Amino acid sequence: MTITKHQVVTLEYTLKNDQGEVLDTSEGAEPLSYIHGLGHIVPGLEKALEGKSQGEKFKVTIPPEEGYGERIEQMVQSVPKSEFKDLENLAPGIQFEIETEQGPLLLTVLEVGDTEVLLDGNHPLAGMPLHFEVEISTIRKATDEEISHGHIHGEGAHQH
Repeated sequence: MTITKHQVVTLEYTLKNDQGEVLDTSEGAEPLSYIHGLGHIVPGLEKALEGKSQGEKFKVTIPPEEGYGERIEQMVQSVPKSEFKDLENLAPGIQFEIETEQGPLLLTVLEVGDTEVLLDGNHPLAGMPLHFEVEISTIRKATDEEISHGHIHGEGAHQH
């Protein structure tokens, strides 16, 4: 069986940056399971997995435009520090999510000044090529219910 739309794919992966540092991995954790073709993983990786078979291992580099997008400098903004009076331990690197009209947005604190806080709304991996090492563990057809709900049921349902 090969990976096509509406297949449930389970895979082991390691994601590295250009310097070879591991950014994310399933090693020592649960493998990633998703329904192919529904946009649950970055577009470039989904495209690279299309047509692959169970047991295949491969490496692929995904350019930013097919990963988490290019960095958008307008997504970096200063906000009055008074907006964060309820947050203790405000420091660079802290991340939190806000609701916007377009859905949830992850913000990362870049700097904390005396009166201003510099926030970055770009995905932390935006603008970066993504270097994946992948091994496809299993492939199965998604059930009609899984497809209509947009997520996996039963074994593997707790995964990404």
